[in-house]
Amino acid sequence: MDHATTSLLRDAVVLLGAGLVFVLIFRRLGLGATLGYLVAGAVVGPHVLGLVGDAEAKIGVAELGITLLLFIVGLELNPTRLWRMKQEIFGLGALQVVLCGVAVSLVVWLATSSSIAAALALGLPLALSSTAQVLPMLQSAGRMRTPFGERAFSILLFQDLSIVPLITIVAVMSRNPADAAGPPGWLLFIYTLLAVGGLILAGRYLLRPLFGVIGNLGEREMFVFAGLFTVIAAAAIMEALGLSTALGAFVAGVMLADSPYRHELEADVEPFRSILLGLFFLAVGMMLDLQAIADRPLFVAGMALVLIATKALIIFGIGMAFKMKWRAALALGLLLSQGGEFGFVLFAQAQNALLIRPEAASLFGAIVTLSMATTPFLMTITQRIRAEPIDTSDREGPVADGANALIVGYGRFGQTVAQMLIAQGIPVTLIDTDIEMIDIAGGFGAKVYYGDGTRMDLLRQAGAAEAELIMFCIDGDQLSPDLIDAVHEAFPKAGIFVRAFDRRALVKLRGAHADGVVREVLESAIKMARMAMKSIGIDGAEIDRTEDHYRARDKERLKAQSESGDLHAARDRIITQDRRPDLTEEAST
Repeated sequence: MDHATTSLLRDAVVLLGAGLVFVLIFRRLGLGATLGYLVAGAVVGPHVLGLVGDAEAKIGVAELGITLLLFIVGLELNPTRLWRMKQEIFGLGALQVVLCGVAVSLVVWLATSSSIAAALALGLPLALSSTAQVLPMLQSAGRMRTPFGERAFSILLFQDLSIVPLITIVAVMSRNPADAAGPPGWLLFIYTLLAVGGLILAGRYLLRPLFGVIGNLGEREMFVFAGLFTVIAAAAIMEALGLSTALGAFVAGVMLADSPYRHELEADVEPFRSILLGLFFLAVGMMLDLQAIADRPLFVAGMALVLIATKALIIFGIGMAFKMKWRAALALGLLLSQGGEFGFVLFAQAQNALLIRPEAASLFGAIVTLSMATTPFLMTITQRIRAEPIDTSDREGPVADGANALIVGYGRFGQTVAQMLIAQGIPVTLIDTDIEMIDIAGGFGAKVYYGDGTRMDLLRQAGAAEAELIMFCIDGDQLSPDLIDAVHEAFPKAGIFVRAFDRRALVKLRGAHADGVVREVLESAIKMARMAMKSIGIDGAEIDRTEDHYRARDKERLKAQSESGDLHAARDRIITQDRRPDLTEEAST
């Protein structure tokens, strides 16, 4: 094995190992994978441990990760959804990029006394936020499909789209003689329109039929090849025209967004995107000039603070202009206040265009990194301020109206219980603490009272002393045996029924004075298994015997777990491939 191959393998081991360790640490700290990769690259790079070199060559390959990222972003945007979100994307997004870009460029110009061209080359990229950091935060918080999440996504999407004009602006301002020999800006614009049009036609008349043929063949690995070919071919066409490779990949993704192969393509391309994007950030970390940063730490910290404050304030103002509530607008401003990963790409472009020095690229790369590190902390410490207060002033508390049943919790479980009782003519009183759900239920004609149904005084106020049924349909593991016993003692005439979140909750509530405890997913899971067995021709009597057998084993296991307090008790009663029972023998015994 030659020296070059050995060196490549050694570098791969060091980079991947460092990336793995630091990303795990940073994920555990809630700081995100991007920062983990950047710090890992800086640690193993030439300025700290010096274990890996030649970052420029590595970043050249890793930039394909940015291209794949935009391809996947395009896949997520079918034209129908893009059109539906046009106001947020091209209104909210455009205002954010323009206003933040101009404001931050002005700050850079005043703080550094650099030329206007250099200030724009540094300030405009800082207007972009971190898609790689913000989207996972939205997803983990369950806000991706909410109005707030869609507005944040719209801004991020426009930021991704704005990379193309920002690269063009840098090219127009370039002082590099090699760039001066290229086509003028107006011709690049025409090339862009023609290239996008060509990719759209190719997607409709070439790519879709191609994926149809591959789908009929049933060869999964061909989807991988075809997906990578699509991305790389689109990027190569744009590069040959002197345009943004990322734009080509994005357009290719949009053209396949409403095809039946979107999910397959996304699953096939995602691993390559993750690896190459991680390598990109590792290489960026290696290229950071830590000595230049160490020489001016106050400048880096101060500029990061000014960047966060400027972007948060401007985005807050834009949100208010778009009639967002002030808390939501503040949350949007803080969420998008950091610099983003595309800043590193644009700083490299500006450096190649001789607009900024390498030291400036490192300093502002550190500013982006520091600003990204602050976002999780900002969102945590401002959570109380951003949280919408629960307005109970016009919420009617429960009253004793002669209902036979009290239902505490009107979510997906409680709604079904309530409707069945009402259908039988049983009057019910509904209680919940979720203001949004109460308002939605009211729109469907259901009267839900606001209040904490685990409080004795509120249950008494709702008429529990005269009720025949008290039913706790609360989500999660919120109930204790002591509470159930207290309700039984206070209202002995009422039958008490409890929804148990899972097996642990069921074991915990064993022995409580409840007339019935229902594990919420058990019956639906059994029903699905019955339907599946019936669909493949298994006899009905055999299905009944299988269900009875499972229920008996599950009951034995629950009894053993409750008596011992150990969830691992009676493990032999779990049915596995290695412990498949003979139903005929067990039935005969």
